[in-house]
Amino acid sequence: MTLKNGTPSSHGPTAGAARTPGYAGTLAAACGAVFTAQVANALPASLNGLFQQDLHTHGSQLTWITSAFMIAVVCFEFTFGILGDLFGRRRLVASGTALVAVGSTVAALAPNVQTLWVGAALNGLGAGAMFPGSLTAITAVTRTARQRVHAVALWSGCLSAGAAVSPLIGGAFARIGSWRGSFWVLVGLAVASVALTLLLLAESKSAEGRKFDVAGQVTFALGLVLVLYGAVEGPESGWGTGPVVGAFVVGGLLLAVFVAVELRAEAPILDLRLFRNRTYAVSSVVAVIGMLAFLGSCFATSMWLGPVQHQDPLRVAVPFLLLQGPAFVLIPVVSRLLHRVAPTWLLAAGCALMAAGAFLATGLDVTDTGLGAFVAPALLIGTGFALTVSSMTAVALDSVPPRLAGMASATTNMLRDLGFALGPVVVGAVALSRAGSAFAEKLPTADLPADQLGAATAIGRAGGPIAVNSLPPDAPGAAAHALALDALGSGFTTAFLICGLAATAATALTLLGTLGTRKAPVPAEEALEPAAA
Repeated sequence: MTLKNGTPSSHGPTAGAARTPGYAGTLAAACGAVFTAQVANALPASLNGLFQQDLHTHGSQLTWITSAFMIAVVCFEFTFGILGDLFGRRRLVASGTALVAVGSTVAALAPNVQTLWVGAALNGLGAGAMFPGSLTAITAVTRTARQRVHAVALWSGCLSAGAAVSPLIGGAFARIGSWRGSFWVLVGLAVASVALTLLLLAESKSAEGRKFDVAGQVTFALGLVLVLYGAVEGPESGWGTGPVVGAFVVGGLLLAVFVAVELRAEAPILDLRLFRNRTYAVSSVVAVIGMLAFLGSCFATSMWLGPVQHQDPLRVAVPFLLLQGPAFVLIPVVSRLLHRVAPTWLLAAGCALMAAGAFLATGLDVTDTGLGAFVAPALLIGTGFALTVSSMTAVALDSVPPRLAGMASATTNMLRDLGFALGPVVVGAVALSRAGSAFAEKLPTADLPADQLGAATAIGRAGGPIAVNSLPPDAPGAAAHALALDALGSGFTTAFLICGLAATAATALTLLGTLGTRKAPVPAEEALEPAAA
């Protein structure tokens, strides 16, 4: 058995072995940690509308709230795995959970959206430590394959439950108080999780052969952040502006340097030799664009119901139960399917279902505030995600020799998380660019009084149609609300279309690039373990 970070487990699958001392406590603490981390991840989804109203944000600023979390996870998850191996997983998980408590406190007290970004990034750093640390802590205290399957399945279930429950927490506390109360609840969860970790989580290390790749870490993190900055700011600042162009150029150069560094590194954080395998390379691309389609659809749903339609946060939470819930409910089903059906077929089917759901969402009417139209698209996307997230790792593991399984699963995790990070960025860029163009095109010909037209034009230039859409009815420029709403509907309809096309491309790549290759059986713990992360 190889762990997620590539380190062989010190506990082989000894038949009939008794549970390792600390197993139950470690499992409880690890599940509590990953539940807390995933609540922190998903919490802003139901609150974007309130952020916009309270902090007076424009479109790209809302995108950064969601993106800051996942960017922090993607940039540093390999290094956190090494830290856990060198200094102990209990310390890593406890430190990460404490960081979530700090980040959530910052978010709860945030006087402006910039401070909220800082809180989200701190939460992402903490979660980036909690995900690999809690998972490897579990695998270190399990002795049999069956025990490991059950432990990882429960860990996966708690992760999925956190994603499904988080919008409900946000909506409930936003209704009885404000959105800040939701983050105080998260602080309480994090403090309780720290206590559980310190009291119950068994310490484990795997320091032999583990080294830091400082040059690779620095170039990857800076390059990725700069490229994503350009993508987020481009729609509102202008794609040809100096900061946006400079971010793309410098970020691209740094990522090129990262590739050169990794090819020569003694202990690379990303082993590029894996991509010489055609099937693995194809599954890696599918991981990125498939998860871009999923989280892009989630982000578009959040924006559609929140800042665009200004719906109650509890109502926003309902579609997210359908988007995230199937990944929890279907864990036993997917586990069985992976033993009976080639994972390639599951991966293609999952991507196809996500494509169908996203295409169906393009028929939504922005003036219809009912939730019934979201049921079918959300269920299709959520069920597709449940099939895809496990099977893509199974395909990747099946394509490499056993000695590379740990590195392959860790790399697939990172690429999947990269897709998660890109989803809101790409969707935000497409939707806001399209909405801005549509609003600017229709506003000059609108039948509006001169003062209303002038105010709407100025507000639209400063904050885009999302700012005009949020004006009070008696505010200057508010007469252009219908135009702004229509433009935003057009923008996010296009975003759903892009998500559908991405999922379709992932389906085609899976069928054309991986069918006909070797299909060895995938142990359930190997398939479930990386999939959940």
